[in-house]
Amino acid sequence: MTDDSLRLDEFLCFAIHSTAHAIHRASKPMLDGLGLTYPQYLVMVVLWAKDEQTVGRIGEKLFLESSTLTPLLKRLAAAGYVERARDSADERQVRVRLTEKGRELHKKANCIPDWVRDAFDGDVEEAQELKRRIVALRERVLGQGCCKAEKQAAVEEKVEA
Repeated sequence: MTDDSLRLDEFLCFAIHSTAHAIHRASKPMLDGLGLTYPQYLVMVVLWAKDEQTVGRIGEKLFLESSTLTPLLKRLAAAGYVERARDSADERQVRVRLTEKGRELHKKANCIPDWVRDAFDGDVEEAQELKRRIVALRERVLGQGCCKAEKQAAVEEKVEA
């Protein structure tokens, strides 16, 4: 007898995870043309929207730790797309800003990937609705802070104390 709740094809998180991987693969030709990996592309998108941000702020927007972001930013700097410098007002902060080469890359990247049009048959509203629902799910999950079992264990510890 099997427990259907433990079947991989029943996992919502796996459906989202595997879809993200499929999107990365579908985006690869565009990203290869830009000379960027997907995480590098996301950093560039954040900076194209608002230049000169701290590493911490970029990490918040991308849900990445600075230990993950720092090597990625170093590679973007080595490619000549960004510059990193200590904040003169707060030496603990590292600020990242686009170079001219980074700003020029925006012109090449400013297109809707083919896979988006193909996957939604050109229905932009459907794509936007799906994105809205996924973001709402993410916010609900983040708002929970932890799962019910962890919350229950915390309550039980307080009662015992």
